Amino acid sequence: MTRNSYFSRAFTLIEVMVVLAIIVIMMAMVYPAFTTISERAKATKDMSNLRQIAMATQLYMNDNSSTFPGSTTATWTSQLELNQKYLSVWRVLESPFDKRSTSESGDGTTAISYGINSNIYSGGVPISADKITKPTAFIVFAPAQASTATVSFLGWGNSSAPGVTVLASLSTPPGANSQGGTHSSRRKINALFADWHAETMAWSGTGTAFTHTSDPGGDPDGPYRWSPQGPAPQGP
Repeated sequence: MTRNSYFSRAFTLIEVMVVLAIIVIMMAMVYPAFTTISERAKATKDMSNLRQIAMATQLYMNDNSSTFPGSTTATWTSQLELNQKYLSVWRVLESPFDKRSTSESGDGTTAISYGINSNIYSGGVPISADKITKPTAFIVFAPAQASTATVSFLGWGNSSAPGVTVLASLSTPPGANSQGGTHSSRRKINALFADWHAETMAWSGTGTAFTHTSDPGGDPDGPYRWSPQGPAPQGP
């Protein structure tokens, strides 16, 4: 028996490189799937947050003559929280797509990812639900984003009254035009409507889309998306 028979045959450099190449290829195949699953989970959590905000808002409106929260002196977030009467967990106001640090206490350092439709306020006074012409089309809450190439949020718990707001592609504060949605390569975004259903919408384009304030074709609800009353009546 030779000395070499006591030892296992070592891998050659070429064999090691082949194994490493196979591992890299497998990782390249698996990573996109992992990313997609992770993004879907975040989108699902984002939708859940909006639904919880819907329940809190509805409870608030039941106690306040069907009037939306927020005014020139109070933010909608503070009125929903209101000693945890309507919204008991401030984390609900943080989107899973928002990477900023937050505070569970709900103070001025809390990151707020969602905004309320600024057209809900007339002269700083919140309107009542019966002023909305088409609740199934009118967006009440949506993620409030900044003008950046990647998903970014700017709202905070100490934002001035009535709090973080959104208006079509315009997000405030500080009034920066967002460059896309929150997921699906920024092609989609979640939104909460005045009939309290939440859905995933296309960011823009023909057909139903988040940024429409008029009908670009295939979206007759476009004029009602951000305006409570819809288009102004046409003259004779």
